[in-house]
Amino acid sequence: MPLLETLDKEFKETKPFKGLKVALSVHLEAKTARLCEVLSHGGAEMYITGSNPLSTQDDVAAALVHEGLNVFAVHGATPDEYERGIRKVIEAGPNIIIDDGGDLVGMIHENYPELIPNVIGGCEETTTGILRLQAMDKAGKLKFPMMLVNDAACKHFFDNRYGTGQSVWDGINRTTNLIVAGKDVVVAGYGWCGKGVAMRAKGLGARVIVTEIDPVKAMEAVMDGFRVMSMKEAAAIGDIFVTVTGCEDVITKEHFLIMKDGAICCNAGHFDCEVSVKDLKEIAVDQKPARANIQEYVLSNGRRIYIIAEGRLVNLAAGDGHPAEIMDMSFAIQALSAKYLVDNRETIRPFAPAQVPEPMLHNVPAEIDRGVALLKLADWGISIDKLTDKQRIYLYGE
Repeated sequence: MPLLETLDKEFKETKPFKGLKVALSVHLEAKTARLCEVLSHGGAEMYITGSNPLSTQDDVAAALVHEGLNVFAVHGATPDEYERGIRKVIEAGPNIIIDDGGDLVGMIHENYPELIPNVIGGCEETTTGILRLQAMDKAGKLKFPMMLVNDAACKHFFDNRYGTGQSVWDGINRTTNLIVAGKDVVVAGYGWCGKGVAMRAKGLGARVIVTEIDPVKAMEAVMDGFRVMSMKEAAAIGDIFVTVTGCEDVITKEHFLIMKDGAICCNAGHFDCEVSVKDLKEIAVDQKPARANIQEYVLSNGRRIYIIAEGRLVNLAAGDGHPAEIMDMSFAIQALSAKYLVDNRETIRPFAPAQVPEPMLHNVPAEIDRGVALLKLADWGISIDKLTDKQRIYLYGE
């Protein structure tokens, strides 16, 4: 992860987070651990938990504890244990929050409002988390600024499309040991993650169907060469279903009942509510483990439906997540966005009441995006052109 290595060297010298507490809830595996190390070397007192009970890697968590960081996460955590981890990092009284899905931000607003004045701001790296933030902001409930890391070009263009696209199929292929070529794959949602999943499925030889609620994205999927239909239509056709929506109840009872025998369902959104395992359990007459991380459900009609990783994130709960090169960019954006909050704390969140409410949702500055892209290109040994003075005047009148 050469970008984080560059930041690590810089942060060790400048200590941008000296005297500050950082609460982090991200999938706790090796790449996340490197981000935690970089922030710690920058002076941060780290309080860490996972953002998914099945994606925490216990050896990684133990290694961070050995380095003196505060970790509250365990693989396979119960709902109570997972919530306890969230509470522990919040109870530390963080100054910066780094969130994946919005659980930290949601919890501190709901249960620890007295700690909100300590928070300079936070960073959110997922589509799901940003949707939750936008809902809070619209309702006037968001009380500190948040950097929309997922909206940065160096995040969603590469992490969501190429990272999710590859890691989802890594997880599916590793877990099922089945061929993808010749199968009908249904991808629910054609955002940046869905585009990546569909593109990789096509590359593996699948016939791809896309389901969407957005007519513009549906048109885009058609022009990208995919069939588009409703989930009710697709349910009877698909061999493998991948939900990538960030919403709930994308695949439910009515869909399970018309699926083929042997249909496989998994989720690449954020939370385990896209594929309604609850509905499937209600209509199943029997269930048993089929393979490691795959549960078989038998319906009254005799058909078998398979769920990977309990409907949790297939690329992390049944794999190792995005490749290191991808997360290097995403976590560089996270680290630099956190530094931006600290550097601009007096202007981005005035401590004196203002007559005009300050905006709470902030885009990642273009110079951070551009800086990360230039660092990545340099690591690849690639140079690009620069505008001449004449060209700059032609384009911008400067």
